[in-house]
Amino acid sequence: MEASYKKHTLNFINPAGTSRGVYFYKDSWYIQLSEGDKTGIGECSILKDLSIDDTVQVEAKLEEICDQINYGIFNFKACLDDFPAIQFGLETALIDLKNGGTKSLFPSDFLNGNSGIITNGLIWMGDFEFMESQISKKLEDGFSCIKLKIGALDWKKERSLIEEMRRRFSAEQLTIRVDANGAYSRKKAIQVLHDLDLLEVHSIEQPIKAGNWDLMAELCDLTPVPIALDEEIIGFPKLEQKLEILEVIRPQYIILKPSLLGGLKASDEWIKLAEEEQIGWWATSALESNIGLNAIAQWVAAKEITLPQGLGTGGLFSNNIASPLAMQGQQLFYSKNQKWGEI
Repeated sequence: MEASYKKHTLNFINPAGTSRGVYFYKDSWYIQLSEGDKTGIGECSILKDLSIDDTVQVEAKLEEICDQINYGIFNFKACLDDFPAIQFGLETALIDLKNGGTKSLFPSDFLNGNSGIITNGLIWMGDFEFMESQISKKLEDGFSCIKLKIGALDWKKERSLIEEMRRRFSAEQLTIRVDANGAYSRKKAIQVLHDLDLLEVHSIEQPIKAGNWDLMAELCDLTPVPIALDEEIIGFPKLEQKLEILEVIRPQYIILKPSLLGGLKASDEWIKLAEEEQIGWWATSALESNIGLNAIAQWVAAKEITLPQGLGTGGLFSNNIASPLAMQGQQLFYSKNQKWGEI
C-alpha cells in the first residue's frame, strides 16, 4: 500500500456566517491509499475554531502517517484521538480502497440512484434582507425543513423571520430548526426557548457554549423545545465519555459530524448509545467537499433514517470536486451517470 495527501482550499461562493464568525474559505486534505491500480480517497476536513485537530500540526501528522504507511509500519487501529478529521479521512479512504476505489462505500438505493436523502435547507447568518432572501429561495425550491443560523442579529429581528415563515406555513407544512452555535447566556436561552415554543420550532442546536454540562442539563430538562447537542459532543472519543455526556445532559437530539467526531465508526457508537437512551439524531456535513460529503451521505443512506439530514452543502463552494452528488429540490441524489472530477 502507498499513501499520499493533497491540500485543497475550498472557497465559499457566498460568505458563510455563524455566531462564531464568517467563513470565506476552509481547508481540506485528501488522503489517497493505493494498491496496484486501485486508489481509495478520504477527506480530512478542518473547521476553524471548531475542529479539535491541531491545524498547525495537521500536515506534519499526515506526512508522518503517509511515511509510516509507505514503509509498512502504520497500524490502522492506531490512536488518533487528537486528530478526528484524519481518522475520518483514513477510515473512508480505506473503505473506498477495499471496495475497489470507485467511491462507492456503502450499498443502498441512494447509491444506485433510486432514492434521495431529504435534507434541511440551510440559512446562513447575515443581515435581515440576506437571511430573508435565502429563506424565500429555499421555500421556492420546495424544502419542507429549514435550518436557520441564529445568535448574531438582535433576537427580535431573527424571531420576526421565523414569525413570517409561520404566517406562511404551519408546523405541519414546514419544519423549522435553529442553530445558535452556543451564542446565549442562561437567561437569554430561556427567553429564546420560550419564543421558539410559541412558534412551534422543531429544535434548537447548542443554545449555550459547550462545556457547561450542568446548565445544559438544566435547559434540556426544562425546555419546551427539543435541544440538540452539537459542539457539546466534540472531543470525547471514548465510549464511556459518550455515555456519560448523554446520561448527564439527557438531550433530546444529538448532531453527528463524522469529521469532528473521529469518523463513521465513532459516529456509530454515538448512534447506538443515543438510541439506547431514546435520544434522536441526524447527521450534518462539517462543510466537507464532495469527497467527504459523499462518504457521509452513503453512510447515512444505508441506515433507517426518518429525519431530514444536514447534507445539502455541496453547492456552497466555487471550486468543489465535480461529483455524482446533486440536489433535486430538498433531496440529495447520487447520479451514477455523472463522473467524478479530478482531485
